[in-house]
Amino acid sequence: MSPRGLPSGECTRSRACRPVERALACAGAFCFSSVGTDNGCDRSQTGNRGGLISVEPRVNEQIRAREVRLVGPEGEQVGIVPLERALQLAADVDLDLVEVAPMARPPVCKLMDFGKFKYESALKAREARRNQQQTVIKEMKLRPKIDPHDYETKKGHVVRFLKAGDKVKVTIMFRGREQSRPELGYRLLRRLESEISELGYVEAAPKQDGRNMIMVLAPHRATKAAAVAANTKATPTREPRPEDVEASPATTVGPAGNSGE
Repeated sequence: MSPRGLPSGECTRSRACRPVERALACAGAFCFSSVGTDNGCDRSQTGNRGGLISVEPRVNEQIRAREVRLVGPEGEQVGIVPLERALQLAADVDLDLVEVAPMARPPVCKLMDFGKFKYESALKAREARRNQQQTVIKEMKLRPKIDPHDYETKKGHVVRFLKAGDKVKVTIMFRGREQSRPELGYRLLRRLESEISELGYVEAAPKQDGRNMIMVLAPHRATKAAAVAANTKATPTREPRPEDVEASPATTVGPAGNSGE
């Protein structure tokens, strides 16, 4: 007797009459038994094909197109040529074939020194980051009954921040019965505004925020431009190093004008 209560011969005959179901059962058993192997049905391995996407352009043998629109090293238009011909021209002039416009049809490739191109691009990106105007907000806290000497000291800090091209958030802190006299803090902020008017202006007017009164000062455009220029001048640009850019082989000339080896 079979496990299902049928005679063994009848069970065998019924299975023989259903070859499709038997094939599907075998295929399912193969998938479950081969999880984690190279030949199995593991979707975690087959669904992650291709790897990481490269952000660099294709160079030389990495280019896959059959024909490319070739641009010379000086920007001259060569025209549409086969990939083998473009690679041969690049090898003749000792340059690299770089795919600069992969989405064009056909792709646009240019003859250039790829190492030098990458180094100059890195220098331009570094210079652009250096020239970016990053807004920094400094904070200065005062009391309504601040001592005159302390006021002059903190006003000097505000002036220094504005000259550096930064915004300043001035906070007046009230305590106890001082909260019933907000006009003290308002007069102090207006005094500070009038004394730094040559360097900055009020970006956010004084307003009460709980126990504090807040005012935001911002530098004038001329002040901020002068700060950026001073920062750029103080940071020298590093010259290219010989090992960064591959120089072309130079000819050594002797004292008598003959070429040395």
